[in-house]
Amino acid sequence: MPLRTHTTTQDRPASLRSSRTWDTGVTSIAEARDAVAALLAQVRPAPGTRSTQDAQLVVSELVTNAAKHAPGPCALRLEVPAGGLVMRITVTDTSTDPPRRRPPDPGRVGGHGLHLVTMLCSDLEVTTLPRGKRVAATVPLTGERAG
Repeated sequence: MPLRTHTTTQDRPASLRSSRTWDTGVTSIAEARDAVAALLAQVRPAPGTRSTQDAQLVVSELVTNAAKHAPGPCALRLEVPAGGLVMRITVTDTSTDPPRRRPPDPGRVGGHGLHLVTMLCSDLEVTTLPRGKRVAATVPLTGERAG
């Protein structure tokens, strides 16, 4: 299975980072959620808190979108800067198409992920790259909803 995992804590004293790369597309969304819980367990003693669940939902939605709409390799980077007040989630994929919010439709199955992401994040940034895009979301870890 083409998966590489990297965890570092040396760049900045209290900054925690974790990354995953998939060479042939995402094989397990649960693996991405587990990476969030593992990193936040180093910051907070109770990984079942709402902020952990919010971060897991955001990573789940962003990685699912990459798997669904961008064939080929993708990468996930997680960072909790010094102080542990936010988690920065970055997903890089091979599609240059930016994520688009669909009009709200309670009767529709699917297509609600970006609404959830923007509701839970204090910042969402999309950067077009020469061979894809990078979607970076900042999730507050204070237990309060961003939106």
